[in-house]
Amino acid sequence: MNGAVLTRAALPRVPTPRLPVEDAVRSTAAVAYQRVVHQAVRREFRLLADLAGWAVADDVQRVAQLTEHADLLARVLMQHHATERAHLWPALLRNLPTSRQDAAGPLVTDWTSRAALLDHSLRDLSTVARQWAAATTPPARDGFARACDRVADAVDAHTAAEETSLLPLLARYLPDGEWTAVRRAARTSLSGREQMLVLGLALEDACALDRARLMAGLSPAARTAWRVVGRRNFRATVVRLRGAPPAA
Repeated sequence: MNGAVLTRAALPRVPTPRLPVEDAVRSTAAVAYQRVVHQAVRREFRLLADLAGWAVADDVQRVAQLTEHADLLARVLMQHHATERAHLWPALLRNLPTSRQDAAGPLVTDWTSRAALLDHSLRDLSTVARQWAAATTPPARDGFARACDRVADAVDAHTAAEETSLLPLLARYLPDGEWTAVRRAARTSLSGREQMLVLGLALEDACALDRARLMAGLSPAARTAWRVVGRRNFRATVVRLRGAPPAA
C-alpha cells in the first residue's frame, strides 16, 4: 500500500540553523559536541512522533524507514551515555578543584540515575518499533508514535538538566587535552554510513561556532568522507524520512 502523501502544511517543522548560543556557558569543543548531540536527538524523536502519526500503518517500506531511524537514534543516545559514564564525567571530576568536588559528585550521580532511566525508555521504544514492524496495524503505529513522544519528553528533561548543571563545569574545568582523550576512547557500533547520517543530523541546525568545532574534531578521513559521500547520502535519507530536504 502506498504511503500517505503529506501536504506542505502537514509536514513537521523542518529545523533551521540556530544563532550562536548567548549564555554563560563558554563554547568549548566538549560543550559544542554535547549541545549538537542533544539538539539532534531532541529534534529527531519529536519529528519521528509527528511522522509516525501521518504514516499508513501497513506501508511496510514506510514502517521500516521510521522504525529503523528510531533504532539508530536509540543506539546513538545509549552509546553517548556510555561514553559519558565511562570517560567524560570521570575526566571532569579528576580536573575539578577540591572546592567543587563535593557539589559535583551528586550532580554526576543524579545524571547517572536519569540516564539509566532514559536508556530503559529507549529499549522500550525499540520493542514498540518491532511490534509495529510485525503487526503493521494502526494501534501498533499509534503506540510507536506515543512512545516517541514519551522518549522526546524524557530527552528534553534529561538534556536540559545536564546542560544546566554539568555543561558549565565542562566549559570551565575540562582541559582540551582531556576532551581529546575522551573522544579517542569512545567506541561505536555504528556503520560508516550511519556515522555520516548522525553527523549530518548533528550539523543540521547547529550554530556556526558549534558546527565549526564539531567539524574540527573529526579526523581528516571523516571530513573527507562527509564531503565526498556523507552529505549527499544524508540529504537523500532526510528527504525519504521527512519528505523535505534538510536545513543545511
